[in-house]
Amino acid sequence: MGQEFYEQIFNKQQKLEAVPSNKEITKWALQVIHMLYPEQTGKTFADVDALKAEFTLLENELYHIMEVTKACNDCDNRKRAARFFEDLPRLYQILNTDIQAIFNGDPAARSEFEVVRTYPGFYAISLYRLAHSLYMDDVPLIPRILTEYAHSKTGIDIHPAAKIGEYFYIDHGTGIVIGESCTIGSHVKLYQGVTLGALSVDKSMANTKRHPTVEDNVVIYSGATILGGETIIGHNSIIGGNVWLTKSLPPNSRVYHTPNHRILKSLTRRIFGDKK
Repeated sequence: MGQEFYEQIFNKQQKLEAVPSNKEITKWALQVIHMLYPEQTGKTFADVDALKAEFTLLENELYHIMEVTKACNDCDNRKRAARFFEDLPRLYQILNTDIQAIFNGDPAARSEFEVVRTYPGFYAISLYRLAHSLYMDDVPLIPRILTEYAHSKTGIDIHPAAKIGEYFYIDHGTGIVIGESCTIGSHVKLYQGVTLGALSVDKSMANTKRHPTVEDNVVIYSGATILGGETIIGHNSIIGGNVWLTKSLPPNSRVYHTPNHRILKSLTRRIFGDKK
């Protein structure tokens, strides 16, 4: 490597803003979640005043993160941070509905404590809810950092701009993709490997509705792929595993993928000793 290359990298470093690491930003978000759900860490406080003081510290930390990430040159980041924490009671209530949806919908769930402590679906949803609140206040970068962190930990990829209603249930979750302009109603259940994506990834579509709308009380089973901004899955529908959809469905639809199976008798004989 020549001197010119070293100087190019060095000059780039000199222009770098003092942005907190992704680890620092996600640590802040996880601390907020742990405050809401002490089940995750077991941390408690001596009294309400001590709890309130901790939330104040987290609000100040968010303000600092916004300031040093240059979230907006002419925005009042102090007010932005305050708005996020003013919205926290609403987020908490919505997250509680997500916990109920997972607990009520999964026969394997033994308690809400177990859902909060162990379920990757709730982990991804909780970081998404925080990220979405920031995104809706036009905070750049930070929301995407949070949802990509959840993606790296769980395999669940939810864009912070996606709009998702209450009682959202992700079962297993690995491989789920929910695109930027996706709209999901309430009481929706997704299984692993579901893609709610775009028909095209052309850059010219950046500011358009590229991803599907899923109405209330829809179940989408594993491996299903639903594409397109004009695609609407009507309420109370069930989408079976491995289904591929690019067109809308009316309410109360049932769509299943029917594979063709062939039984190889000769192979059956070799494995099971079939004499017939």
